Amino acid sequence: MPRTQELNDAVDTYFRALYNCDATLLDAVFHPASSLFDVDEGPVFAEPFAQWREVVANRESPASVGQAREEEILAIDWLSDAAAVVHVRLRVLDSIFVDLLSFVDGPDGWQIVAKVWHLERTSPPA
Repeated sequence: MPRTQELNDAVDTYFRALYNCDATLLDAVFHPASSLFDVDEGPVFAEPFAQWREVVANRESPASVGQAREEEILAIDWLSDAAAVVHVRLRVLDSIFVDLLSFVDGPDGWQIVAKVWHLERTSPPA
């Protein structure tokens, strides 16, 4: 039986990590060997987690400017009791992203092993 609450807690860690640009939370929720992908600029862009982590950790956080958290889980597709793909939407400053997060439940709990993201639109916060 899927452990939905445990996975939801990991997704919340992901949301909090991006809202606060918190490298410690990113380290908790991403497997160290994970990679991130997008195709918004045409060709496939792949980035190792460690490189993306530094970008996030060194940018202005939504929390620091008092932006309200805007995030939602759109769907969860369970592959097994220990693997799931989570489809989310979230705002980071003026950017609205849609992400597909591949999670596995390993020795360190639920962690993201791959992220495919898309910049859905830009829009100033309300």
